[in-house]
Amino acid sequence: MSTQVRVVFFDAADTLFHVNGAVEEIYLRHAVEFGFRETGESLAAIKQAFGRAFREAPPPVFAAADPAQIKQSERLWWFDIVHSVFYRVGIFERFDDFFDRVFEVFEDPACWKLFPETRTTLDRLRSQGVELGIISNFDSRLFAVLRGLDIAQAFDTVTISSLARAAKPSARIFQLAIDKHAVDPDEALHVGDSLRDDAEGAAKAGLKSLLLDRRDRHRGVHVPTIRTLDEVLAYLADL
Repeated sequence: MSTQVRVVFFDAADTLFHVNGAVEEIYLRHAVEFGFRETGESLAAIKQAFGRAFREAPPPVFAAADPAQIKQSERLWWFDIVHSVFYRVGIFERFDDFFDRVFEVFEDPACWKLFPETRTTLDRLRSQGVELGIISNFDSRLFAVLRGLDIAQAFDTVTISSLARAAKPSARIFQLAIDKHAVDPDEALHVGDSLRDDAEGAAKAGLKSLLLDRRDRHRGVHVPTIRTLDEVLAYLADL
C-alpha cells in the first residue's frame, strides 16, 4: 500500500505562476529606455542569449549567511546572467541603470500571473488537510511575489536555494524542506515543471514527484506527468 502523502511541495515560477508576457520582451522594452539600439533581430537574439546564459549559470547557492549579503549575492548572480545576455546582443552605456530597473521589475507581482487553476488547487488541498510548501531556486524576491499574488498564506513553508545553501536538483534542499514538516520523504510529493530539477531531483531524494508538462514537451519520459495543477488532486486520490 502506498504511503499517505502528508505534504505537497510546489516549484514556484512556471508551476504556480508565470511571467506576465515574456522575459525577452520585458528586457528589450526596458533596455531601449536606457539606450539599447533595437533591431529587427533583437527580440529573438535576447531570447536565445537568455536561454543560454541561464543554462550556463552556476547554481544560485552562496556562502553568505547574513540576509543583506544573501540579497546582494542574489543580485550579483542575476547581474552576471543579464550582462551575459547583453554582452552577446549588444552592451550599452547605461546597462547598470537598466539592470537596476529590470531587477526591480521582476520583484513586482504585476510582472507575474497565476495559472488559472493555481488558487483553486491550493484551496482544495488545504481543505483536505494536506500541508503545503514551496521548494524553489527562485531568489528572495519570491516572498514579495507570493504576497502580491495573494497566495503566500496558502503555504506552511517556503524553501529557496539561496537560504538553504542548496539548489535543486540537490537532495539537500528537498531534505531541508521535508524536515520543516517532520515527515519522511515518501510522505511528501513535489510538483514542478523541470524534468531534471523537479521530477528527477525529488525522486532521487526519495519524494514522490509529478512533472508538470503543460506543453507536452516531455512526451515519453518515464516519470508521472500531469498537464495542469488540478490533476494533483486526482493523483492523490489514486494513491
